[in-house]
Amino acid sequence: MPTTEEARAEDGLWQAGWYRFAKALPSPNFGPRPQGAQIDLIVLHSISLPPGEYGGDAVQRLFTNRLDWDAHPYFQSIRGLEVSSHFYVRRNGELWQFVSCDDRAWHAGVSSWRGRGNCNDDSIGIELEGLEGQLFEEPQYETLASLCAAIAQRFPVAHVAGHEHIAPGRKQDPGAGFDWRLLREQLGWNPQMFPEQVRQL
Repeated sequence: MPTTEEARAEDGLWQAGWYRFAKALPSPNFGPRPQGAQIDLIVLHSISLPPGEYGGDAVQRLFTNRLDWDAHPYFQSIRGLEVSSHFYVRRNGELWQFVSCDDRAWHAGVSSWRGRGNCNDDSIGIELEGLEGQLFEEPQYETLASLCAAIAQRFPVAHVAGHEHIAPGRKQDPGAGFDWRLLREQLGWNPQMFPEQVRQL
């Protein structure tokens, strides 16, 4: 049974793990979370397809297994990849959702954070349209902050990290261009919720 707070969140912002203010485009790439999973981690990523090109629908197609692998030479390097994220924030702040937050999206891969492996099990993944190391847009931060706050109303969020933090050496996103300080200021959350590497920024 949901708590009173969870029920209230369902009434206003959420419906079965789907966020009211996101464009829903269900992905087939998801699965159930392990029994008893505590959804307490938000993982931030960056993505653009092809890398550095913005504005198309290639990311949506990738997450729904509809990408034309022959449409661009780069796509051959990821041919057959089956991945997803819960959310995707466009450069203009537009928000998409592919997987219910109640379910397990396929965004983290081999990963570990706060003493736990398999971060997909108990995290929510948010992709930002961008390229690792490059800057992100103001509307993206505004949407991201609102989304993180809404997620924390429904789930016991205790940690926020980048893909680079949960899979060091394997991933570098969202990268040096992401303004962690701005996000922390917008959210007003305890610095201890963020990776040690970004707490002093």
